[in-house]
Amino acid sequence: MDWNLLACARHHLTYAPDEPELRDHLRVDTVDGAAWRCLRCGDYVPGPPRAAGPADEAPVPLRGQLLRDAVVLRALAVERAIRGGLLLLGAYAVWRFRGAQPAVQIAFDQDLPLLQPLADRLHWNLAESPLVHLVRTALATRPQTLTWIAAGLACYGLLQLAEGTGLWLLRRWGEYLAAIATAAFIPLEVYELIERVTWVRVTALLINIGAVVFLVYRKRLFGARGGRPAYDAERHHASLIQVARAATGPPTAHNP
Repeated sequence: MDWNLLACARHHLTYAPDEPELRDHLRVDTVDGAAWRCLRCGDYVPGPPRAAGPADEAPVPLRGQLLRDAVVLRALAVERAIRGGLLLLGAYAVWRFRGAQPAVQIAFDQDLPLLQPLADRLHWNLAESPLVHLVRTALATRPQTLTWIAAGLACYGLLQLAEGTGLWLLRRWGEYLAAIATAAFIPLEVYELIERVTWVRVTALLINIGAVVFLVYRKRLFGARGGRPAYDAERHHASLIQVARAATGPPTAHNP
């Protein structure tokens, strides 16, 4: 199986160049009407082309390294989308807690003593429990502070969703946004790892460092490996090769 051609199972990549000589090579007439040659697999597909324009602006078939880049970027996009969704849920929970803080305080003060007999049987120091300490800290937090926390979580969640959208659509701005935002939070993740080492924090740090290195190096961000000119040349070169091959086709033998 040619994994490069999986996208053709969903739809073919047909394109009508503005240049007449290329347009004629990519189009044939059949009994069912015009058919256009797919720039990805080379098959002729009946019906109108999916797009049209200059040959230099022909869509780039995702093959080889370009396809692998797209897979990595979209995997990062899914991770960013999941993280963004969790952050927005956290912001909503903090906002709801802010409004119900007095009621939660009353319930906590009433119900905590009821758990003491069970804690004694389990030899659990309820007074020094991290969970109880966390609840008490949250209850002691001022409503204004909770508002700022909810706003910060919401903004961070929206930023993650924006990154995920740009990466999924394979947009240049999405790559820059993801690289800058991810790199900005790496020092904070390193500080948290110094405070306490957990496998979740280690995994998150490694993923983010790998994402920044991949984006900067492979996608030629911030002038790396030739910057934007080299990036455009790579994409246009691949696109022109596909158009030229589809336009010229294999040489035919002539009988003397």
